[in-house]
Amino acid sequence: MRPVETSPELFLTAPDGTRLAHRRVGSGAPLLCVPGGPADSAYLGDLGGLSAHRTLVIPDLRGTGRSAVPADPSSYRCDRLVDDIEALRRHLGLDRVDLLGHSAGANLAAQYAARHPHRVGRLALVAPGTRAVGVDVTADARREVALERAGEPWFPAAFAALEAIVAGTGSDWEAVAPFLYGRWDEAARRHHLAGRPDNPEAVAGFGADGAFTPDATRAALAAFPSPVLLLAGAHDLNSPPSAVAEFAAVFPGAALTVQPGAGHYPWLDDPGRFTATLAAFLASTLQTL
Repeated sequence: MRPVETSPELFLTAPDGTRLAHRRVGSGAPLLCVPGGPADSAYLGDLGGLSAHRTLVIPDLRGTGRSAVPADPSSYRCDRLVDDIEALRRHLGLDRVDLLGHSAGANLAAQYAARHPHRVGRLALVAPGTRAVGVDVTADARREVALERAGEPWFPAAFAALEAIVAGTGSDWEAVAPFLYGRWDEAARRHHLAGRPDNPEAVAGFGADGAFTPDATRAALAAFPSPVLLLAGAHDLNSPPSAVAEFAAVFPGAALTVQPGAGHYPWLDDPGRFTATLAAFLASTLQTL
């Protein structure tokens, strides 16, 4: 269990009155890290040791972790959560901030960058969800990634579950969890169990009608002025490298890195490689907290 942080500076009040929490880990220039899920941000840990290079500022999205459940459930929508990220930037007293988004959190980071391009120093999207820019992850893309794991002992059951999902005859996403990790070992199993979303309303609301406007977001990001890195795990069933490459093409000159042997949580599969890649991209520092 992580220690409970109660310092007033680690909480803020969103424009609609919802109390929001965040944690800070590490030292150096701040990096605002948006979690996916929506789930308790604890699953990010310190991103494989990235906190040795930057101060990670990690929010709990509303209704998750230590952040309050909002009075208005429609405020779980991804586009509306942009206001919470902007409120956190203001709370930190930063004119511009480097921004990292993981998984579904990359949709939120991308929408923030589209709406507030001059508030973002550098943008890193890790194993990103792609709904914000209208990139579909095809069944063939998932199968291609999955078949690379055919030699794993868990493969037959997991692949059968995937085929049922693709065919529309099944929905056992838990059974395909091994495809999200480079190694399906005890550490991966513990991480998966600890990182599962526990607020179904927040998950459903995140992508509710109106949450994404892909054409407008793509148009805004096509002129995004700051450096961008997209990092995909070579074995990531959720965000296959082919879909991440399509996302990267939305930006003018974004860098794309595919981490070998990694799944949806590349900082777990090879923390050294992951932190070296991110630290190099984020080498130019901004303000310190």
